[in-house]
Amino acid sequence: MKITMLGTGYVGLVSGTCFSEFGFDVCCVDKNKEKINNLEKNIIPIYEPGLENLVKKNKDANRLTFSIDIKKNIADADVVFIAVGTPARRGDGHADLSYIYEAAEEIAKNLIGYTVVVTKSTVPVGTGNKIKNIIKKINPKAKFDVVSNPEFLREGNAIEDFMRPDRVVVGCETEKAKEVISKIYKPLYLIETPIFFTDLKTAELIKYAANAYLAVKISYINQMADLCEKVGADVHDVSKGIGLDKRIGSKFLHPGPGYGGSCFPKDTQALVKTANHYGSNISIVENVINFNAQRKIDMAEKIISILGKNYTNKKVSILGLAFKPETDDMRESPCLDIIPKLQEKNIQISAFDPVAIDEAKKLLKNIQFADSIEDCLNNSDALVILTEWNEFRSLSPERLKQHMKGNILIDLRNALNPDSFFGSGFNLIQIGRPKHSSQ
Repeated sequence: MKITMLGTGYVGLVSGTCFSEFGFDVCCVDKNKEKINNLEKNIIPIYEPGLENLVKKNKDANRLTFSIDIKKNIADADVVFIAVGTPARRGDGHADLSYIYEAAEEIAKNLIGYTVVVTKSTVPVGTGNKIKNIIKKINPKAKFDVVSNPEFLREGNAIEDFMRPDRVVVGCETEKAKEVISKIYKPLYLIETPIFFTDLKTAELIKYAANAYLAVKISYINQMADLCEKVGADVHDVSKGIGLDKRIGSKFLHPGPGYGGSCFPKDTQALVKTANHYGSNISIVENVINFNAQRKIDMAEKIISILGKNYTNKKVSILGLAFKPETDDMRESPCLDIIPKLQEKNIQISAFDPVAIDEAKKLLKNIQFADSIEDCLNNSDALVILTEWNEFRSLSPERLKQHMKGNILIDLRNALNPDSFFGSGFNLIQIGRPKHSSQ
């Protein structure tokens, strides 16, 4: 079976590579010639643990290829996946489907024989039917089915998520399409992964519903953390206590400066736009969007307040710039809101991230970007942790004292062990946890 993946972004490249690891003949197609040339040289455009090695392995086995030839690779394919971007549309927040429809037109012009067309991209309800109509209009004799197969990949853990997912969601309308999709996911049947078949519209909505629910959960624990600070409770224990309830679960109950990334911000917005279009009340998600935007501003103001009245020209070290660990993705990262607010107060910023520095340099100005943790901490008045990379968790008072001038530690991810800093001379402030005095 031949699989063609249209798009070599995060979803397309990871999914295409993993399908080749399943043993299928996969070609990842993109119009960007430079990107394809780089992929052929094993130059991977994204940071994702394990991906570079997996690409090389399957290229060497002749199961994975890269091409700019859309026409040939659509004509030769049994299954064509659409894995192009659906960013929030400027001005109104709706998902921009222009790349989706462009891909559908290319597919329509080049279909030969029965082909299953699968949307891997996150798309609003009804997009599958629009793709179907585009193909029928351009190529009335085409033999095809349209399927929705949303991805649930977490950046930093994408390969494991693809190879051992919680579930696979498939929206399709014919037994023939169901049979084809079942074949390409056969390796997951062998490890008893639930393959959930439903209709097109339901599958499309499941993706948005899942991401919005997680955004709600994150916002809930952030609000609970704020309450903990006011009443003197510990959000770490609150989170653990409610997470032990099987109805709730422990995941996504870790407080922080607000969610970011490529999915939650745009998908919550798109879901709200869909609900508004159909006159359906989804105020809980609207409130989450507003709260999350304000939270990043609140975190900046929190830092400024902790620094005290003489904050001007103080040096603050920022550890972590990517929106989460194990990725270089800066999209909607809290640092993009927090750092400029600090700079407005003439606070000097030194920043370090294990992999996101190059991306950060494109988005943040007038910052001293450090090559190491030590360089970042050098002569700083305060430290702020914005991303919970594992290497930050092991920071000790002794190591910090060697480089820092001040004693303020603002841990917005609760990454540090407070017991390690008791009596150290550092003033450790965390989210939703009792203050740990320097005394």
